[in-house]
Amino acid sequence: MLTVNILAAIEWAAISYTDIAVATGVVSAVGLLIGLFLGLASRKLEVPIDEKEAMVRELLPGANCGGCGYAGCDACAKAIALGEAPANVCPVASHDIHVEIAKVIGGSVVETEKQVAFVKCAGTCDKSKINATYYGPKDCKLAAGIGGNGSKGCGYGCMGFGSCVKVCAFDAIHIVDGVAFVDKEKCTACGMCVAECPINIIELVPQKARTYVACSSNDKGKDVKTVCSIGCIGCKLCEKACEYDAIHVNDNLAKIDYDKCTNCGACVKVCPVKVIQQTA
Repeated sequence: MLTVNILAAIEWAAISYTDIAVATGVVSAVGLLIGLFLGLASRKLEVPIDEKEAMVRELLPGANCGGCGYAGCDACAKAIALGEAPANVCPVASHDIHVEIAKVIGGSVVETEKQVAFVKCAGTCDKSKINATYYGPKDCKLAAGIGGNGSKGCGYGCMGFGSCVKVCAFDAIHIVDGVAFVDKEKCTACGMCVAECPINIIELVPQKARTYVACSSNDKGKDVKTVCSIGCIGCKLCEKACEYDAIHVNDNLAKIDYDKCTNCGACVKVCPVKVIQQTA
């Protein structure tokens, strides 16, 4: 009886090993066939690499900031290679890089004026009235969604929560005394801070500009004074003092036409609240 059981066990084991070997062989064969099929399919469906696109991509800085208007440097390189974007569309790359890109695509660089971001608010902690203590999320977009303007009385002023700081890939904007401040030397005019600001108080201005209206309020002078000591009151003294027709007051707010402005400083001198500022 014992002998029969042993023989049966041996026979069963032999059958099991055979089944395993057959199954392994089948699986291996199927895997090999799938691998061959995928290899052939990848060659058949392979998208040819555009050498110009690859060369342009190599020259781009790789910041992926979106300042060019495309979804990252890969998309930007493709657009340039296809002729859909100019060689100098990347605001981060230097002029020399723009020239190199132009050589790759067989074009030329059309000179454009360098720009930088400017925050249209001077309502620092000592100048802007505080209406209440704010306990909400420290994020400008979320705060704007809740309503109001954080703790500040001015509904047009910088909230100071730094959403613009978070999106800047170049460390070019920081919160100083409750207001965002741009470092012109670091700013690449990528426009990320402009797009991020929920109350639209950041704009791009010519880098050569030295005269600015540091306010965004469209309220009347009396209402402005109740919430900020340095807000534009729409008095139009700047407009009258300008010999170059470069500054006008519309909707109670002075605005500079940088195509006409000569940085003479006449508007700065007559501004009674010193909201028009000039840098060296």
